[in-house]
Amino acid sequence: MIIPTRYKDKRVAVLGLGRSGRSVAHSLLKASAHVFAWDDQESARILAQAQGIPLNDLNMIDWTEIDFLVLSPGIPHRYPAPHPVVARAQTSGLRPISDIEILCTSQPQAHYIGITGTNGKSTTTTLIGHILKESGAIVEVGGNLGIPVMELNPLEKNGIYVLEVSSYQLEISPSLHFNIGILLNITPDHLERHGGMDGYIAAKKLIYKNTTSKDTLVISVDDLPCLKIYESLKTLGQTNLLPISTCKFLPEGIYVKEGILHENSHPVLSLKDLQRLKGQHNWQNVAAAYGALRSMGISTETIAQGIISFPGLNHRQQVVASYRNVMFVNDSKATNAEATAKALACYQDSPLYCLLGGRSKEGGITNLKPYFPFIEHAILYGEAAASFALTLEGSVPYTICKTLEEATKMAAELAFKHHRPGAVVLLSPACASFDQFRDFEERGDAFCQYVKELQETSQNKSEVA
Repeated sequence: MIIPTRYKDKRVAVLGLGRSGRSVAHSLLKASAHVFAWDDQESARILAQAQGIPLNDLNMIDWTEIDFLVLSPGIPHRYPAPHPVVARAQTSGLRPISDIEILCTSQPQAHYIGITGTNGKSTTTTLIGHILKESGAIVEVGGNLGIPVMELNPLEKNGIYVLEVSSYQLEISPSLHFNIGILLNITPDHLERHGGMDGYIAAKKLIYKNTTSKDTLVISVDDLPCLKIYESLKTLGQTNLLPISTCKFLPEGIYVKEGILHENSHPVLSLKDLQRLKGQHNWQNVAAAYGALRSMGISTETIAQGIISFPGLNHRQQVVASYRNVMFVNDSKATNAEATAKALACYQDSPLYCLLGGRSKEGGITNLKPYFPFIEHAILYGEAAASFALTLEGSVPYTICKTLEEATKMAAELAFKHHRPGAVVLLSPACASFDQFRDFEERGDAFCQYVKELQETSQNKSEVA
């Protein structure tokens, strides 16, 4: 655990007591800070109090006596409106900070690699961490992908933090400085939290806010917002840029052509048979990881070996089971249509039974229309089911279910009934999970459990027969 000693005797308010909020409260207490913790949800307060975290209603305190406000990233501080507690703190001159801000000011000697983008952050972060560990480096991996940074081990100048960073975290981490920053892509997401697309792009740009001439920014040039950022930075000439692409030839950069990874026009590694890094979107993740590690001086051979041995991530095109000629795939991390599009592109040659639903993001699934011909049947569930049905009407056969459990059973039933060789049941919801689940991980775990139960039932019936 990180012990932020610079906060000793400071009066620190912590708003939001999920896993990251509780971890930062514990670390501050160990640093002998005076902690004032609160969460609007009673269940979160009860859990925190049971763990020894002191509770104080932040709606009632005198903010002139507080030194810092640590904010969980899911709580709005600007759009669509500041949380009432944040508004009161700001009136007193306090600006919210993140746990990542506390990490980087507490461990200034370490080397930092930061990864952001709309999609692909978790895979790229974990892949870089895997390769570094395989190379023998001292490395800690965490951030937005599920491991709160205050639970990481303290590192000195020979250590490397590899951090997934969301747009929310970037906005409340003013001191954040990455030796290597990675900007994977920018497509519409979380727009309500940033006041629109311009605000979202501005938040992503913060990945290189404190970059120096000694640092490197690995940046995709495949989408228009990232390309504009690259061209602007290149004109200024103040940032070391390493462009990556999966659709463009880059004489000086990292790119993938016909499934082959290239560095400065030289072929490095075939990505075609990497089952755990399947599809063009994962090739972008590989290119970003490769570029970042090469900029650190790690050999091509070491990186290639790490890419090949990468075990993959749960909830990212995770093969859950294969039985009765049907493969079940958990892609619960696809919380927006852009991510779902990338998954659909990987199964164009398979009869595809796709589970879509949850709490819809802005734009719904309209940008999935190019992939509609590849969907054999859509199984819709949750809050978004009715609106998704209107989008699919006349283009894709669909069935509406209430819950994910019901939808999983229906998808399996349809796939088994049609007896199509190579059929795939794909959970790639294109939605947030919050209508039925705490987060995408709980949703993915539930899907895996439903599939397991279906498989056990099927096996039992076979044995009886």
